Amino acid sequence: MVKLLAEKYHGIACEENYHNSLISDLCVDEFPCLTYTRDLKDWRDFIRRTPDEYEAWINGCTRECTILELRILEKLEEQDTKIFVDTNIPVDVLKQISDEDHVVIMLADPDVSVNRFFDRPDKEKQFLYQLLLGENNPDQALENFRECLKRINSQEKYNAFLHSGFHVILRDEQRTIEETLFMVENSFRLCGS
Repeated sequence: MVKLLAEKYHGIACEENYHNSLISDLCVDEFPCLTYTRDLKDWRDFIRRTPDEYEAWINGCTRECTILELRILEKLEEQDTKIFVDTNIPVDVLKQISDEDHVVIMLADPDVSVNRFFDRPDKEKQFLYQLLLGENNPDQALENFRECLKRINSQEKYNAFLHSGFHVILRDEQRTIEETLFMVENSFRLCGS
């Protein structure tokens, strides 16, 4: 949606993980979670983490991403154009810096986020999947990773997004990309712009 909106409205697209543009210069002491994967020597350590370790890392990444994304957005704000962002910034911070007409939460059922994680062709997801399959006990490794995903995609977190006060668009496999784009445009009050 970010890419399509930016194309249609001649804006800037800050797509998923756009903060990665700053990662190479980050200090480990200040950004331990974001530099974890940058400096990782053996990716098997990544997939072998417990759900507690994985959840703590994700929460840390969210905090650190927020710092970087706000830096990037502050600079982009100087340009006189629309900016469309796929963000890691948490809802409580978004409420401080934005309003309901500038945030849309696209939400999938937690089971989709867990059980279909490896269905996407993303290079990173497929890399992790192959690592998991290469473990001594692939079924156990996959189950552990799913438990990690369940932790960060819980029903409680889903409900918090759903009742955040921002516009929410629920995943619907029957809806076309164009129909979803129209819904997002309506949420942002862009129709007719």
